Amino acid sequence: MQNYPFTSLTASLPSTVPFVGPETQERQIGKPFQARIGANESVFGPSPKALEAMRLAASEVWRYCDPENYDLKQELAKLHGVRPDNIVVGEGIDALLGNLVRLMVSEQTPVVTSLGAYPTFNYHVAGFGGRLELVPYKDDKEDLEALLAASMANSAALIYLANPDNPMGSWHNANSVQTMINAVPEGSILCLDEAYIEFAPELTAPPIDVDNPRVIRFRTFSKAFGMAGARVGYGIAEAGLALAFNKVRNHFGVNSIAQAGALASVRDQNWLLNVRKLVETSRFEIGRIATANNLQPLDSAANFVAIDCGRDSAFARAILNELVARGIFVRMPFAAPQDRCIRVSAGLPENLAAFEKALPEAIDAANSSLIR
Repeated sequence: MQNYPFTSLTASLPSTVPFVGPETQERQIGKPFQARIGANESVFGPSPKALEAMRLAASEVWRYCDPENYDLKQELAKLHGVRPDNIVVGEGIDALLGNLVRLMVSEQTPVVTSLGAYPTFNYHVAGFGGRLELVPYKDDKEDLEALLAASMANSAALIYLANPDNPMGSWHNANSVQTMINAVPEGSILCLDEAYIEFAPELTAPPIDVDNPRVIRFRTFSKAFGMAGARVGYGIAEAGLALAFNKVRNHFGVNSIAQAGALASVRDQNWLLNVRKLVETSRFEIGRIATANNLQPLDSAANFVAIDCGRDSAFARAILNELVARGIFVRMPFAAPQDRCIRVSAGLPENLAAFEKALPEAIDAANSSLIR
């Protein structure tokens, strides 16, 4: 094998990605999934107005996109009652997390997150040589007090919090999150990932305050707006921090078709209300199916439900593998004790019917395989 002159940091990293995609699994099992309900995508799709806007934009794809994302930033600023210079747009929250880490983290920079929280953040921290300080969940929620304590003890540059949380779907109320924001120590920034906020109950998100330099909030078009494949997300922050992203971001990263779709999505709030209702109905149905099979659905403020399988990681993994073998794509948390669960995304009625048929078979097969 060729020896390339990688940096010592790069050479030390594994050649892995945070997630194994359903396409990879389909190639492995040699058939497509009946129900793709594992990646927290919105099977309900984008607004029809967004689809039309993207169709029209496709005819001009020969042109470079607007590197300033000007129209989209204007509309997002209007939506949130902030200035356009408080908005930064990127290729989904994943890319924005990478940019934030690049701005704030070098080798051995301490960073605090929860053990088992969204792994792409950790991936970026490792990629820039940062030192992760991991805090356990408490009662299947990210532990706000422990995160703060760890950030103070380690003089952390960044603190990561997802609210609502992925992979558990749990959430903290606005007052609790605001208390945490107020307590972020000087020299630290709270990275508040609100990818699922559109599905959450009222009074989950505290008011946006772009004069506070200690918090940046991330939102996405991948979930409620149904545009996961387009890769569009944005951050809301104090103007100086938002401007700093221009130092490191890919200025042509959000293509013109994605920009057009996102702009039309923001303007179609009725579609968003419709999707929220569909997700609520789907969460209820997932809970019903879980309960009928003697499993425990956890309360969720996201577009998925974590299902407690009642035993350990090996049992949950066995159920997941048996579901995959039956054409049902689901995922599960990767850290204990949350890995006693599987995680099922909101789906169409036919998706959940397939899940309902496969689940008791998967449980029986999992029990048999573990007895052997």
